[in-house]
Amino acid sequence: MTALHRFAAAMPKAELHVHIEGTLEPELLMALARRNRVDVPYGSVEEVRGAYNFSRLQDFLDIYYRGMAVLRTRRDFFDLTWAYLTKIHGQNVVHSELFFDPQGHTARGVAFDDVVDGITQALSRGRRELGISSRLIMCILRHLPQRDAEETLTRALARREHIFGIGLDSTEVGNPPEKFARVFATARAAGLVAVAHAGEEGPADYVAGALDHLKVARIDHGNAALDDPALVCRLAAAGTALTVCPLSNLRLGVIDNMAGHPIRRMLEAGLRATVNSDDPAYFGGYMTENFHALIDALDLTRDEIVTLGRNAFLGSFMEEVEKARALERFDGFVQSH
Repeated sequence: MTALHRFAAAMPKAELHVHIEGTLEPELLMALARRNRVDVPYGSVEEVRGAYNFSRLQDFLDIYYRGMAVLRTRRDFFDLTWAYLTKIHGQNVVHSELFFDPQGHTARGVAFDDVVDGITQALSRGRRELGISSRLIMCILRHLPQRDAEETLTRALARREHIFGIGLDSTEVGNPPEKFARVFATARAAGLVAVAHAGEEGPADYVAGALDHLKVARIDHGNAALDDPALVCRLAAAGTALTVCPLSNLRLGVIDNMAGHPIRRMLEAGLRATVNSDDPAYFGGYMTENFHALIDALDLTRDEIVTLGRNAFLGSFMEEVEKARALERFDGFVQSH
C-alpha cells in the first residue's frame, strides 16, 4: 500500500450515497434467513457471494430485492444498520447520509415503523458510541406508480422527525423524474430535502429533469451530465454535489473499466464530485475501497483526493455549525498528514 493509499484510508470521510439494504453482507443475509426462517436460494455464504455477480442495473436489482426478503423485523433493520456503521467507523467515515427503500419492505408486509425504528435506533447508537452523524433519506422506487409513492410519503411524513429527505432510485430508463413531480412537491412543502438518482443509466436530460421538475438539492450519480456542456456549467455554477459511485459504475457497466471513470473530468469541469459506495456489499467495496480503486486506475493526486473528500462535507446536509466543525477537522487532518 502506497502513502497515498494510506492517506485516503485515514482521511475523515462523509458518505452521501449508500443504500442501507445494499450493505447486506452475505454472512448477515444467511444469519437473518436462519433467524427468520426465510427460504433463500443459497446454501452457503459462498453461494451468496457467487450470486452477487452481475453486469447491469436490472440484474443487480433482481438480486437486491431478493436479498431484502430476509429483512422482516425491527431487530433486523437495527442489525443491518449497526453492521454498516461499525464497518464505516473502521474506515474513518464520520458522517453518513443513508437511503432506505420502504416500498421494498411494506409490499412484503413489513411495517413502515419497524423499518424506520430499526434504522434510526442504530443511527442514534452510532452517533452516541461511534461519533458518526447521519441523515436518513427515504427513496421512492421509480418503477412503481406515483400513487404508491404518494401513500409511502404519507407514512413518511408521520415520521418527519426521523426522515430528513426524499430520494428517487430503482430502474431509471423509462421512469423520468417528472413522473414523480407531484410527490416531490408535496415532500418539499413538508420540509423534506429532495435528491434523485439521475444520469446513471439514463441520459443527461434526466439530470436536468431532476433539477427542473423535482427541484433537487443534489444529484445521485450524475455521470451522464458530462454529455451536456450547458448542464455541466449549470451544475458547476450552482455548486450542486454529485454523489458518484465508482465501483458501482464498474460493476453495473456504466463504465467499461475504472481507467475510463469520468470523475477526474468532473473535477476538471468544476463539478462538486464526491466518492461513495452505493451498495457496497454487492459492488465489492466501501468508502476506502472506492478511493483506492480510483487511485489505482486514474493515478489520482493527493490534491484530487483532498478535493473529493472535502466536496463530500461541503455537499452534505449537515447543519452549518456541524459542517464547519467537520471541515475544520478535515482540514486539520490534511495539514498534519
